[in-house]
Amino acid sequence: MSSAAILCVDDEIVILESLKEQLKRNFRDRYIYEVAESAEEAWEVIEELQEDDIKILIIVSDWLMPGIKGDEFLIQVHHKFPKVVTVMLTGQADEAAIVRAKQKANLYACLYKPWTEQELYLTIDSALE
Repeated sequence: MSSAAILCVDDEIVILESLKEQLKRNFRDRYIYEVAESAEEAWEVIEELQEDDIKILIIVSDWLMPGIKGDEFLIQVHHKFPKVVTVMLTGQADEAAIVRAKQKANLYACLYKPWTEQELYLTIDSALE
């Protein structure tokens, strides 16, 4: 079993299922694929992964979510885990949020909905190099 994980955060379960399916199809069993429907749930997943000594490599987060925007969540993640690669997935993030995430969360990339499986694969693959 892998000791490295990719975490996807989005408030739409259909998006999460699609991301997870595409990641599994492209990276097979190289990683553990976790999903969370909110930033709050993501923190719980992060805590569980840490308890199991599983390293989080990448977090792909939606921007528009209830409770907290994706850029704010990724900034919090970056402060606590500076080595985790952050990717924002959005259909409607404003440019200011993307700039803020680049400056404060070391945002690696921003994918726009609807993304292609090729875009997702290339982004994640290059981030892991």
